[in-house]
Amino acid sequence: MTQTAAPADAGTEAEAETEAVTDDALTPAQAFDALYAYAAPALVRQAYLLTGRRELARESVERAFQLAWQRWPEVAVDRDPAGWVRAAAYEYAMSPWHRLRLRHRAPEPPPAALDDRRLLSTLLNLPPVYRRTLLLYDGVGIGLAETAAETEASTPAAANRLLYARAAVARRLPELAEKEELRRRLMELGGTERLRTAPKPVVVRSGSERRARRWTRAAIAFTVLIIGSTAFTLHTAPDHYEAPQAPATKVPGVPPRSGPGPLSEEDLELRATLRGMFGKGPHRLVPQLR
Repeated sequence: MTQTAAPADAGTEAEAETEAVTDDALTPAQAFDALYAYAAPALVRQAYLLTGRRELARESVERAFQLAWQRWPEVAVDRDPAGWVRAAAYEYAMSPWHRLRLRHRAPEPPPAALDDRRLLSTLLNLPPVYRRTLLLYDGVGIGLAETAAETEASTPAAANRLLYARAAVARRLPELAEKEELRRRLMELGGTERLRTAPKPVVVRSGSERRARRWTRAAIAFTVLIIGSTAFTLHTAPDHYEAPQAPATKVPGVPPRSGPGPLSEEDLELRATLRGMFGKGPHRLVPQLR
């Protein structure tokens, strides 16, 4: 029986392929930076369409990527990492708590072009969930089922919101009644504004790590405070049951205890007599012989 020898260069090729795969594998930081470079600029423009505020749009994207870096093992295996970050950025951008911040109470300068101002004003007049649905479907271009999942709604509900938003835009801007024209204008609106992009990915990663450390220290301090207050309570709390004292009751035939009352006339005369019988000084203590 003849045994065929394997080619001499077969093992070399397999080793070369393994080394190439190893060299091409990205570290978590490199994968995060690649995702950031790919998705961050577009997300800033989308967040601006949701809020109408340039700085808030940049901040929303930065916070979303900081959260993604904190949960990178979860985000890295997600089937759509960019969609994960987009959902986080939208949630932060549309949070109602931003109304309480002083710097977000003053209006921002509108876009320079009249058409852009009208479209942005129309978008901001929509209810937030309708605005988000319209942006996802017509602005980003994802499917209706994905839009419904990202907005946490059923597919029929997302479709109704989309129809309502389109009708509201068409009433104020009849030239955008066509879906294709509306999509084109939504994509152009975010691109014409000079939006300051979020910082570099290395800055985002370091900021995320600092924030995580602060939260960890705060959690430790809060835990120590709870443990200290619990120990103090256990130390000062009574360790046995003490029955409450019964209220006092009057015993028949026994006069109640009371303090000295006012002197009668006889007592006053006796006190005056006693005071007048003796003088003042040490001689009062000298006995008298009779």
